[in-house]
Amino acid sequence: MTSTPTEPKGALTIRTLAMPADTNPSGDIFGGWVLSQMDIAGSIAAFERVHGRTVTVAVEAMTFISPVKVGDVLCIYTTIERVGTTSITVSMEAWARRNRQDDRVKVTEGRFVYVALDDNGAKRAIPPA
Repeated sequence: MTSTPTEPKGALTIRTLAMPADTNPSGDIFGGWVLSQMDIAGSIAAFERVHGRTVTVAVEAMTFISPVKVGDVLCIYTTIERVGTTSITVSMEAWARRNRQDDRVKVTEGRFVYVALDDNGAKRAIPPA
């Protein structure tokens, strides 16, 4: 998708601390944990744009660039990439703040698709911005 940027793209949507319970036997944070944090951030951005309930329907892209370590603060930035009739695509970048300081490294990027639902769980039209 992109080459080694120095600044995140998008709005900071969530920030969380990588803990020892989230590691694999090598001491790196599980990729599935990172993916779930990105899905949470994407759903927050989608919910805010569609003004209501959404569900994840696809992960169109996911690239793991660098490992996340215990103690890293994982910061996920979101950008609304596309809004359709009932679906919304959110691109995301995950950056790790090492040792909880200002230095950060891009660790993951992805693109997730969400669908807007009504109170009965049926697809609904997304209102104009």
